[in-house]
Amino acid sequence: MSLLAHDRYCDEIAHQVGKLRSIVTSGADLSATVPTCPDWSLEQLVRHTGGALRWVELLVRTRAQENIRDEQIPAHGGPRARVDPAALDAWLAESGAGVVAALREAGPDTRVWGWAGEGDTRFWARRMTHEITVHRADAALTAGLPYEVAPEVAADALDERLYLVEWVQRNLPHRAYAELCAAEHRGRSIHLHATDAPTGLDAEWWVELAEGGIVWRRGHGKASVTLRGPLTSVLLAFYRRLPLDAPGLEVLGDRELLEFWLEKTTFG
Repeated sequence: MSLLAHDRYCDEIAHQVGKLRSIVTSGADLSATVPTCPDWSLEQLVRHTGGALRWVELLVRTRAQENIRDEQIPAHGGPRARVDPAALDAWLAESGAGVVAALREAGPDTRVWGWAGEGDTRFWARRMTHEITVHRADAALTAGLPYEVAPEVAADALDERLYLVEWVQRNLPHRAYAELCAAEHRGRSIHLHATDAPTGLDAEWWVELAEGGIVWRRGHGKASVTLRGPLTSVLLAFYRRLPLDAPGLEVLGDRELLEFWLEKTTFG
């Protein structure tokens, strides 16, 4: 499992917060329904994202060894005023600055409670990077604004998603994830292939549905189904933010298998 440097994650969180803030202040309709998260309005999406940043800031700053409930987190839900872009922007800026400062001060190896992995700040730096990267895509899609992400961040987001599916399968009772590797699916495989990756970035993934859980690696491999396209589009499709027939994407082979995977791995 390749990881970006801790400082790179911190830089990216700050960058993504800035990008999300620019959507909040762009004049976008904050009451609009988020098409990729239809239970939320754009305002609720921003409040969710900022609340997650504040949760992690408190976990890291206090070196928490158990989870912290929402009601224990200062200003977790955001400003009281509804649909106030200026107040929401200021709160989001404070949320981002707080978590970045806490993560930088702690470094990557500080022990802290986490719901997956090794229980350290490295997990949270990575998790928050991709939490806000993907939710910023939700916001951009809602506002009808363009979206792009650095190739190394997009590739790491795909790595992390596969890592979390693998970890949950092996460590937590999760019916949907268990169904991925039911007997009738074992031995089948998925290949992701980014067609525009810069030189030196291995932007292909091979995933097998095996008896003990998924097995995956970066690299090329013959598979039951292949998803090909630009890296950002592959990322968003694998997170169910773009349909599989979006422009530039191509599905080769067993499309039903890929759709089955996406249905069973929906989170975040």
